[in-house]
Amino acid sequence: GWKDAISTTIINFNNEKMQITWAARELFPSENVSFSYTFDEGKHKVWKPCPTYLLDQDYNSGCLFEAEGPTLAISIRNSNGSEELFSKRLKSDFYIKPNRPENVTFFWKEDTVTVSCNKPERAVKCLRLEVQYKSKFDKDWQSRTSKCCSVGEQGFDPRKCYSFRVRLKRLVPYCNVVDYSSDWEAETFWMNGTLLDSCDDDIKSQSNTVIVLSCLLAVLLMILILLILLCKWQRLQKSVMPVIPDPKYIFADVFSDHNGNFQEWIDKTEHAMVRTKLEYEEPECIIEAESQQEDEKNSDKQGPQEKIFSFSGAAENNDPKAAQIACLMPTSNTIASFAGFQVLMNDDMYVML
Repeated sequence: GWKDAISTTIINFNNEKMQITWAARELFPSENVSFSYTFDEGKHKVWKPCPTYLLDQDYNSGCLFEAEGPTLAISIRNSNGSEELFSKRLKSDFYIKPNRPENVTFFWKEDTVTVSCNKPERAVKCLRLEVQYKSKFDKDWQSRTSKCCSVGEQGFDPRKCYSFRVRLKRLVPYCNVVDYSSDWEAETFWMNGTLLDSCDDDIKSQSNTVIVLSCLLAVLLMILILLILLCKWQRLQKSVMPVIPDPKYIFADVFSDHNGNFQEWIDKTEHAMVRTKLEYEEPECIIEAESQQEDEKNSDKQGPQEKIFSFSGAAENNDPKAAQIACLMPTSNTIASFAGFQVLMNDDMYVML
């Protein structure tokens, strides 16, 4: 009975190839066993040696051969084939592992996705199509299974990126004694009906947008801070170090008209100020003709004489001569300043002493 208790793994690859493996190191540690098989029934069986051995540390641990029928008999013997160590009869159709689904298509309509594939040539009733998906926010896969070969699912968010993978499964226990499924079809990435290379692209695009906006905000904040500091620095500079006026602009005519000769510019400026004052002086009073004639007669008779008047008393007594001389002065304030002086009159000139 120990021969039937030996554990083996049997896989029928879509009724194309058979693979049978055993634990060589544990079951047969002392020798390298041989393997033979047959798909024939009845008394006239033809045993075939294993065409391709699978090795485990140079020990035969399995055999790979063509699938030729639904009934299989296997035999494991010692190295020279004289003693049978293990034998078994089985239905090869109960160990089928299907191939990957072919021509997988995705049909998107709003929030509904329909996944379909081509129907296999054999045993379609024993197959189920399984679809798994998850978004970038999900940790575990969501699974949906339906009859071969179409699966529909609702509730997909168009703003999320989803990963999809598809495979075919055999029904247990009606079709298989072992729960075998095909390998997963290549994983695909979808977002709102658009095929992407990876969901990382969507994450990177969002992260890049956040980075760009953050950089722009940082630059604007830096510019604002610099403007504030600049304004405060200008105020501090004006308060601590007031601006010194440039004489080049205040005394422009010194450099343009006199080539920087300051003394020449002062002299010219004084003459201009005197002329300006004279332009604004009150017109001289005209001495009455009678007074002038009397003075001319007296001068002819007596010759040139000097007449001395004192203004101190005349000004107070409203002397007419003082009033005439006062007419020659620019303002009344000037007359008051000369009230204590003496004036020498000689012909038509008045000399102030």
